[in-house]
Amino acid sequence: MTVTTKGPLSPTGQMSSRPYDVAVVGAGVVGTAIARELARHPHLRIALVEASGDVGDGTSKANTAILHTGFDAVPGSLESRLVREGQRLLAIYAAESGIPVEPVGALLVAWDDEQLDALPGLLEKAGRNGYDAARIIDADETRAREPHLGPGALGALDVPGESIICPWTTTLAYATQAVRSGVDLHLNSLVETVSPEGGDHLLATSRGALRARFLVNAAGLNADVLDRLVLGSGDFTVTPRRGQLIVFDELARDLVRHILLPVPTALGKGVLVAPTVYGNVLLGPTAEDLDDKAATGTTADGLDGLLSKGRRILPALVDEEVTAVYAGLRAATEHDDYRIRCHEERRYVTVGGIRSTGLTASMAIAAHVAGLIAEADPGLDFKEPVEPTPVRMPNLGEAFPRPYQRADLIATDPAYGTIVCHCERVTRGEIRDALISTVPPASLEGLRRRTRARGGRCQGFYCGAAVRELHEGRGEWGPA
Repeated sequence: MTVTTKGPLSPTGQMSSRPYDVAVVGAGVVGTAIARELARHPHLRIALVEASGDVGDGTSKANTAILHTGFDAVPGSLESRLVREGQRLLAIYAAESGIPVEPVGALLVAWDDEQLDALPGLLEKAGRNGYDAARIIDADETRAREPHLGPGALGALDVPGESIICPWTTTLAYATQAVRSGVDLHLNSLVETVSPEGGDHLLATSRGALRARFLVNAAGLNADVLDRLVLGSGDFTVTPRRGQLIVFDELARDLVRHILLPVPTALGKGVLVAPTVYGNVLLGPTAEDLDDKAATGTTADGLDGLLSKGRRILPALVDEEVTAVYAGLRAATEHDDYRIRCHEERRYVTVGGIRSTGLTASMAIAAHVAGLIAEADPGLDFKEPVEPTPVRMPNLGEAFPRPYQRADLIATDPAYGTIVCHCERVTRGEIRDALISTVPPASLEGLRRRTRARGGRCQGFYCGAAVRELHEGRGEWGPA
C-alpha cells in the first residue's frame, strides 16, 4: 500500500519509478520524525518505507509512554543530549498538535539501604545531565506524596519534570505532517535487498523497487540487518529485549499520583508503576533478552513476576481489574549509547540502538540526522526550510475534553454524540474521522491506536462487531 497526498489509498498502489532524494526505512516514531523533518525542505523528494501495514506498528506502539527528562542517561552521551533537546521540542510540539501530555512527575523509590545510598549518586548524575530540579525526599514525604505505597519505602529521588504522553498520537502526528508535506509513505514494503546503482541506492522491497540518492536506516529492531545489507557489515547487533506490561482498569487510577520508578539496573529502569494519559495504570516492563525479533507474546512467568513486584510497590493495585496485557521489544545493543552513524561515502545514515527514550528524543534525533545528511551530501537542497502546516490531532487523553463531552462539537455533528465503544467512550464521529484521515488505519488494531475503540475493559466484546462493521464499510456513513 502506498500513501501519498494525491488521493485515497489503494492497496494495489505501485512504487514510484522516479528516484527519491532520501528514503527513510522504518515508520516508527523515529522514522516518521525524520521524514517530517526532511519534509521541511520542499525541494527534497522523500520516501518513507515501512514493512508493516501501518505507522508505529513495532516498538513504538508498545512502550511505557513516558516523556523523559534524561536525568538518568549516561552523562556526555549522544542519547543524553538528544533526550534533553527532544523533551523540550516534543513538549512544545505536543501542545501545538493536541498530543496529550500530563506532567505528573516521577519518584525513584528506594526500598532498602543500598538503594537509598544510591540516590545521591543519581542526583549528581541528573545534575551532570543538565537537570537540576531533582531532589532527594525522606520516607515521610515519599509516603505523603504516594499514600498507597507498600511498606518499607525509605525515601525517593523526586524528578518533577517527568511526564506521560500518548505514543500512538505522536507517531501519527509526525506521519500526517510528513505525508501532507509531500512525503510518499510506502507501507507493506519490506526491504529485501539494497544494492548500489548509478550512485543511488536501489531498494528491492516486497512491493517493488525504488531508488534513492541517500538512505536513512531507522528500521528499529532490524536496523542491524539493514546495516549489513547496505555496508556488508555493522558495528552493532540488536538483541530484542522484551518488556511485558500489565494494564489495569481506569478504576485503579486514583491509587497512583506519579510515575513510580525503581533504582535502575544495567538492564534498564526496571519495573515501574505509571498512570497513562488514557486513565489506566501500567505495571512493567520486564527486561528479557531474546533471539526472536517477533516474540511479542506475554508469558505466565513474566506476568506473575510483575504482579509480585507490583504487590510490593503498590499492594492495592494488584487487586484491581486487569484490562489488558501486552509486550513490546526494545532494540537493545551491546553499546550504552545510540548508534547514529553517517557513512558519507555511501550516502547512508544508520539510526540504531534507539531504546525506550526514542519517543522523547525523536524530534532531536530527526534534526540531528537531517544535519548529518546536509553535511554529507551538498548536492541535496537544504536551503530555505519551511515549517509544515500545523496539525491538530484527535485527543485520546482523559485530562482533556473528549468529543462525547463537547456539546459544541455534538451540536455541529451528532456523530460525536453517538458512542460506539462504551468502555472507552469512543464515538462514531471519531471512528469516521480516523478512517478518512491522511494516514488511515488498515486494521482494527490501527483503529484502536487512533481512537481507543476496543481498548477498554471488555476488549471489544461489546463493541467489536459494530467497530468492525464501521471499519469494513469505510466511507459509507449515512445517518448516525
